[in-house]
Amino acid sequence: MNIICICMDTFRADLIGEGKKYSHAHTPNLDAFSRDSIRFTRAFGEGQPTLQVRRALFTGMRSFPWRYNFDRRGHWHHAPGWHKIPPEQDTLAEVLLERGYLTALIADTYHMFKPTMNFARGFAHLDFIRGQESDNWKTGDPGQIEAQLKRHVRSPVDWHRHVGLVNYLLNQRHRRTKEDYSCARVFNAADAWLDDNHMAGPFFLWIDSFDPHEPWDPPKEYADRYFEYGGLDFIGPPAAYANGDPTEEELRRIEALYLGEVTLVDEYIGRLLNKLESLPIRDETMVIILSDHGTQLLDHGRFGKGPDQLHPFNTQLNLMMRAPDAPGNMDIDAFVQNHDLMPTILGRLQIPCEWTDGEDLWPLITGEKTSIRERIVTGWAGFVTGNAVGRASVRDEKWNFCTSVGYEDENGDELFNLDNDPEETHNIAGHHPEIVAERRSDVEAVIGQPLPGRMIEICDPAPGPMTVWLSKKLKESKF
Repeated sequence: MNIICICMDTFRADLIGEGKKYSHAHTPNLDAFSRDSIRFTRAFGEGQPTLQVRRALFTGMRSFPWRYNFDRRGHWHHAPGWHKIPPEQDTLAEVLLERGYLTALIADTYHMFKPTMNFARGFAHLDFIRGQESDNWKTGDPGQIEAQLKRHVRSPVDWHRHVGLVNYLLNQRHRRTKEDYSCARVFNAADAWLDDNHMAGPFFLWIDSFDPHEPWDPPKEYADRYFEYGGLDFIGPPAAYANGDPTEEELRRIEALYLGEVTLVDEYIGRLLNKLESLPIRDETMVIILSDHGTQLLDHGRFGKGPDQLHPFNTQLNLMMRAPDAPGNMDIDAFVQNHDLMPTILGRLQIPCEWTDGEDLWPLITGEKTSIRERIVTGWAGFVTGNAVGRASVRDEKWNFCTSVGYEDENGDELFNLDNDPEETHNIAGHHPEIVAERRSDVEAVIGQPLPGRMIEICDPAPGPMTVWLSKKLKESKF
């Protein structure tokens, strides 16, 4: 059996399917795939955001608690959990390669290919698509992108404040048509790989699209589909709050930029799925489509994501599966997490993997089990210097409990009743001390020490080399 995994970054779980908050988003290809697939309706991350999720996907091991302290050279990160795959952990690609699978990784999620990160281990074919966000790819005089920058930030332009956006715009100077966008380049590369390799024997293809992660920068017509106007495009949402609060029109446009990226991703996923339909391997190929986390679209009043907002718009994942001899159009409502993927794939192939932290989800599909865990624990890393910190969530049928890990923060303990408060806006921790105590013990069991705890990881301020150079260049120039 062949295996194709498609991972999307920052793709909300309420975009696909009828009756969801963002069902109006134009995603015909993902909607069609969803109708024909096994849908895990309560999939959540165990350690988030971006890199923590992928490390658990690749290894089946929990990322939270943050427990590794590597030499930071080569990583240039400043948040817990943003480190390489440890050498003692086997990857899914390595296991499958040993069993005769042709393995391929096609990705533009640049965190995965920073030096020393080990995400390429076990892949016979590697295609890293460069240029996303603050990837250290294209250098040049910042003056080259001055006109573009002024379309995305308020005047007077604070170049130092927007150094990450400057980095991104320098990376995107090559774009001429829609086919030059990162998402298009990823899926076109995957399409070509399938043309060349679909008959090479069993294969494992992992496709990783950083879109629709910010900057939300789709072709203009894709954003115009949702809201058309003639003002600034704040492709990095925080820029909207510099030099004054955004207008209602500006806020609507930011949402439209995100939804435009979502539609762009859907279009290219559709092309890939159509390619698969045209090849003689459709009925012997498992296809899994998933995301790493969501993002706030003015939920609770703002844009963005972070450890202080451990709610479904951030923590819930898409997870859909279509597999040979498996039922289609099926909802699985049990709590599942991203580190369950590896044991599920290997279990389906009858490959033992007792060493993983995750659970094989196949018994949920066959009906042998109705659940594999009563509640889930999610840890979200904070971007800090010093002792590793963040917040953790414990979620079950009725409650979502959130607390700080590694330090005491101003949010303290939070408790939300999901029956009475599905939007999770009213903290009632003070009214239920017994529930709070129980859920705190759940977090303590995961981290192996009393809260707030002290993680092993020590996070150093380590910006990427391009960011370092740009910051110095901007200080020395007229900008």
